[in-house]
Amino acid sequence: MEKPPYHHQSISVIIPHLNQGKQLRRCLTALGAGNRIPDEVIVVDNGSHTVPDEICRDFAWVTLISQPLKGPGLARNLGAAQATGELLAFIDADCFPDLTWLAEAENSFRDPSVQISGGDVQIACIDPHHLTAVEAYESIFAFRMDRYIKRRGFCGTGNLVVRRDVFERIGAFRGLIVAEDREWGQRASFKGYQIHYSPDQVVYHPARPSLQALQVKWDRQLTHDWVGCRSVWGRINWALKALILALSPLAVIGQIIFTTRVTGLRNRMLAYFILVRIRLFRTKRMVLLLKGADGSRHLEQWNKFDAL
Repeated sequence: MEKPPYHHQSISVIIPHLNQGKQLRRCLTALGAGNRIPDEVIVVDNGSHTVPDEICRDFAWVTLISQPLKGPGLARNLGAAQATGELLAFIDADCFPDLTWLAEAENSFRDPSVQISGGDVQIACIDPHHLTAVEAYESIFAFRMDRYIKRRGFCGTGNLVVRRDVFERIGAFRGLIVAEDREWGQRASFKGYQIHYSPDQVVYHPARPSLQALQVKWDRQLTHDWVGCRSVWGRINWALKALILALSPLAVIGQIIFTTRVTGLRNRMLAYFILVRIRLFRTKRMVLLLKGADGSRHLEQWNKFDAL
């Protein structure tokens, strides 16, 4: 028996934006150059100093709306509510898609069993032949979506595609008090939805510009994690994790030596240098939170460009 003809599914791309005009333009340019053009693109500004209306006007197929309530999750929710596509494709304004991004996503959803698809996020290095220390570190350790999906039941929203009806059944992203992508993905997994990993569904993300930017990111993430660790056992577990984290750089030397994500001894040494700095920084912050430090001010710094 012949298979029925494939039904072309409409795709809405949703992009939360906060003070990233240059990056947004690059993202939209890449979307327009792809071999599968989106049926709809919705940019949701989340309180930028300069609203990107001029940028969006340069792309006639882009709709710009505004979400005054702070948080990328709330911005995505508004975009999803206004989107008309059968598939909702989430990408961040500071990312840009591979030319085949939507084609690969659409191909995954030809399988009716695929409900949610997360793809690979690779570091876009300024000079691939001469990495900065942060680029080398993030090329190895950042955005390991395959591990997030397999081990922790979620995928980052910088490269996430979901059927509209499935998104509606799972429910909206939460606000700044939690890591909204992790909470949403784990909620989806709890409800029985399997997140499919598509390695060819590729998005590129620039490395953070400095060690300080990495520290800002970890301040925010640790504050999210601390929210669920206020009980006695939670605090004990937190203290043990801090101790293990301080010793962990020794355990990943082999991973750095054998990784295929960077080449050369120099890049491996740079990556290890940043790894040690960041893990000691995280340990210190975890101890401070355990002792009563208030990390709430970090929650609104969801945009790394705005936070520096």
